[in-house]
Amino acid sequence: MARVLLTGGNRGIGLELARQLSARGDEVLAVVRTRSEELDALGVEVLDGIDLTRDGAAEAVADRVGTRSLDLLVNNAGLLRRTALGALDVAAVRQMFEVNTLAPLRLTAALLPRLGRGARVAIVTSRMGSIADNTSGGAYGYRLSKAAVNAVGRSLSIDLAPRGVAVVLLHPGWVRTDMTGGQGHVGPAEAAAGLIARIDETDLDNTGRFVHASGEVLPW
Repeated sequence: MARVLLTGGNRGIGLELARQLSARGDEVLAVVRTRSEELDALGVEVLDGIDLTRDGAAEAVADRVGTRSLDLLVNNAGLLRRTALGALDVAAVRQMFEVNTLAPLRLTAALLPRLGRGARVAIVTSRMGSIADNTSGGAYGYRLSKAAVNAVGRSLSIDLAPRGVAVVLLHPGWVRTDMTGGQGHVGPAEAAAGLIARIDETDLDNTGRFVHASGEVLPW
């Protein structure tokens, strides 16, 4: 049994990750701003009232974890807001950067003492953070924040390797969630199953990958 801490576990992909990880016997700690009935029904440990964009929030999570070690940290929480070039909403861009990029970095740094040799760090990012794969333009804030968190994950994979901690950057696919307005190619359950499979195969030999839930390695 592994002990897993994940963010954004109250809905969408995060809720399905919590459900599937708990169902296979893992101990799940779900970090959320606001708990949900669906999450509570899973019987996992919920660390609510946490806004990881706030100074001190990541350290507060570490305090609530206490002396417990973690086998897996899943930085899943994310934000998508529309940002068009003709009417650029800089505040929205900044907010996505705080949620999608800085929050995973802050939380991973705060929980580093709880991640021992053999632990894994997963970051749920997006193919939209790929510079090589960008053929449609637009989505400035989301693309910026996901490209930046890809850089975070890649650096973490290098810095954490001597500690025996492996890192993986995960694209879940286009998933039908509230974030996408219910549009997409796959449901949250299928996406979560793929993400878990990719996490399970992550080790120091393949640390630092940017990979689709299907297993396809993605271009930076």
